[in-house]
Amino acid sequence: MNRFAELLDRLVLTPARNGKLTLLVDYFRTTEDPDRGLALSAITGDLSIAAVKPAMLRALVTERMDPVLFGYSYDYVGDLAETVSLVWPDPPPHLRRNRSPSLGEVVGALQAASRSDGPTVLARLLDGAGIEARFAMIKLVTGGLRIGVSARLAKQALADFGKVEVAEIEELWHGLKPPYVELFAWLEGKAPKPEKAASALFRPVMLSNPVEDRDLERLDPVDYAAEWKWDGIRVQAVSEAGLRRLYSRTGDDVSGAFPDLVDAMDFSAALDGELLVGDPAAATGTFSDLQQRLNRKAVSPKVRERYPAFMRCYDLLQLGDQDLRPLTFTERRRRLESFMLTLDPSRFDLSPLAPFDGWATLDEMRKNPPHPVIEGVMLKRLDSPYVAGRPKGPWFKWKRDPRTVDAVLMYAQRGHGKRSSFYSDYTFGVWQGDAGEEELVPVGKAYFGFTDEELKQIDKYVRDNTIERFGPVRSVRADREKGLVLEVAFEGLNRSTRHKSGVAMRFPRISRLRWDKPPIEADRLATLQALLD
Repeated sequence: MNRFAELLDRLVLTPARNGKLTLLVDYFRTTEDPDRGLALSAITGDLSIAAVKPAMLRALVTERMDPVLFGYSYDYVGDLAETVSLVWPDPPPHLRRNRSPSLGEVVGALQAASRSDGPTVLARLLDGAGIEARFAMIKLVTGGLRIGVSARLAKQALADFGKVEVAEIEELWHGLKPPYVELFAWLEGKAPKPEKAASALFRPVMLSNPVEDRDLERLDPVDYAAEWKWDGIRVQAVSEAGLRRLYSRTGDDVSGAFPDLVDAMDFSAALDGELLVGDPAAATGTFSDLQQRLNRKAVSPKVRERYPAFMRCYDLLQLGDQDLRPLTFTERRRRLESFMLTLDPSRFDLSPLAPFDGWATLDEMRKNPPHPVIEGVMLKRLDSPYVAGRPKGPWFKWKRDPRTVDAVLMYAQRGHGKRSSFYSDYTFGVWQGDAGEEELVPVGKAYFGFTDEELKQIDKYVRDNTIERFGPVRSVRADREKGLVLEVAFEGLNRSTRHKSGVAMRFPRISRLRWDKPPIEADRLATLQALLD
């Protein structure tokens, strides 16, 4: 357990991607089964411990210390696992263990416990562990590790460890189960490659590169097809041997949230496309509408009726037993167009191509798309095969320029992980009301887009200008004469009944700190409402 705790601690403190990969590869190389496989499943989110929930953990710790003191401690530290691991009382000497249990022993004890016994088992484990091991145990039972490692990065570490392509790992992944003994045996050269033990497996997606300065000067327009880039989420619909699965672009199975679409997958194929809601033949729903169904294990009939899901298809990756990915985009597109005639048009439609006669024409199309749910254009080389990852050259994305608004900082909240000692999550607002009677109304929240140095500057400003505190949140002075103006970039706006302002931003981020601008000169709500209209 101490080895796993050390890994988590070092991953939190290592910001660089390559540094995290090195740590993971070293851990896989020096740790035995099943501990390394269990650690992998915890990092990828595939480890389930149902016997303990965060509320139970809070109850355990408040039995051992004053609840108010714990609340203050949690507000200051900003992370539940770190707080509990620090304040948990050390056991008397006669209850201390001579040896720290292994990760496998801890997971085995917790998974074997019933819901009623879970808190007792966890308390016993915490009593016999040091601060670092306690932190790791609590992270296991509460889920989200918050160590800056995605499932994709963990799979890349496996590929580096075994000197194979990450696409091979991804294609096998959904047919494997923790603690992945057969996977590690193959990567170490001790056993053959695991067979694809399940049907309807995920195919690693092909990604695009953003168009950058001078890219188009080196490309010939006649070599590329253009498609509209729709504002939904990239998905893969795979149906094989009677098994149907809908995957996100990262390989997560999201079928449970979209049973209406899954029910229509009565084919034997693998489709790549965009998940949207609404009527394919008319105006589609917004991304905000789609969010009503995302990240849910199940949805009610009422939600399915109000936000019907459909897939706008980009590519055909497999048809029956034939893998089409080695074919050119032109040939795959021809087969996709024929295949679309066999599908339910209320659940599947074809993403149309966007004919253009040069880069200037396409630039104008990008800036003024024919539909509000289009966020730009895609460029796909006609002779390109479907290659996993992000190869440079075959596919490009050329998005609309982000919109910007000048807003005033209103509230700041402590971050998590390495940002837990900084106020790094910011709520900002714009002015509403007649001249002389203006008030700020919140329009969004952002926690990225600024540099580390700018974070320190904003954190100091928040501490120096706090007027109220609400636990981990501080209200910052913001009036006509005094306030920090933030230039906020965003991808789009939606109407919202949940916010006082009536608007919600899509992907807001801080693009510039306007120390030079008086707060009264920030934008007004009418400006955002005009964009909606």
